[in-house]
Amino acid sequence: MRKTYTETVTDHIMNPRNVGSIQDADGFAHFTGPCGDTMEIWLRVKNDVIQNATFWTDGCGTTIAAGSMVTELAKGKAITEALKITEQDILDALGGLPEESQHCALLAATTLKEAIKDYLAFRNETWKRAYRRR
Repeated sequence: MRKTYTETVTDHIMNPRNVGSIQDADGFAHFTGPCGDTMEIWLRVKNDVIQNATFWTDGCGTTIAAGSMVTELAKGKAITEALKITEQDILDALGGLPEESQHCALLAATTLKEAIKDYLAFRNETWKRAYRRR
């Protein structure tokens, strides 16, 4: 593993951060990438700043590393800043991924953006969360 992945990627695979869900999350997304891996991201937001972000995936080790890293990158950021997190930001933070695994970073970035969109859709009408589909 250490020959294929950076130390950072290996650490996030073996010790993923922020795994799990958030009860009554302010934002949530469930997204399946073209490779078939699925990722879910939950957000806790206060004053338009992401206080907590968690994830779950059924994907491979690099998908786990990407989910772990994207939640780390998002925490503490204003919504407007978190929306700017890209696949490349995740790849840079991980120290890179093999070409065949780079789509995992895109899955993580896309799922984060979808969770933020969910938060924005319900931010002013929180009562609608009870009726949203999951």
